[in-house]
Amino acid sequence: MKDFPGTPGTFTGLVLRISQCIFAAGSIASMATTTSFFNFTAFCYLIASMGLQVIWSFVLAVLDAYALVRKKVLHNPVLVSLFVVGDWVTATLSLAAASASAGITVLYFGDLGSCKLGEECQKYQMSVALAYMSWVTVAISSLIMLWLLAAG
Repeated sequence: MKDFPGTPGTFTGLVLRISQCIFAAGSIASMATTTSFFNFTAFCYLIASMGLQVIWSFVLAVLDAYALVRKKVLHNPVLVSLFVVGDWVTATLSLAAASASAGITVLYFGDLGSCKLGEECQKYQMSVALAYMSWVTVAISSLIMLWLLAAG
């Protein structure tokens, strides 16, 4: 298997995993600090999806850091297959949650004008934006993992 930026055990791979974790944690923090996010199923789904993303990304970031410190290569086909499946599952869940939350945010707070509290609406929008940023980094990682598996 080839060693190119973003593969497991590289500095770029570690940066991608850390950014996924930070964006997902920021999305959770922004959403959880609102007073009524639990009234919307899409927002609850966003928190659950981003929680899974934080756990997955953190575990893989620790694994990447370990590989960097030990100068190990993490190109075992079984391990890469696990990364591919995990990344694609979390990417799909993240995109679905971010899209559903964005739809609810636009519908209720933009189209219907139901947003009386300006700061709370901004927190919802910030949470959705961070969820999309997390998804972008997960999508990049999942494509790199798929490419690595195909190159193997």
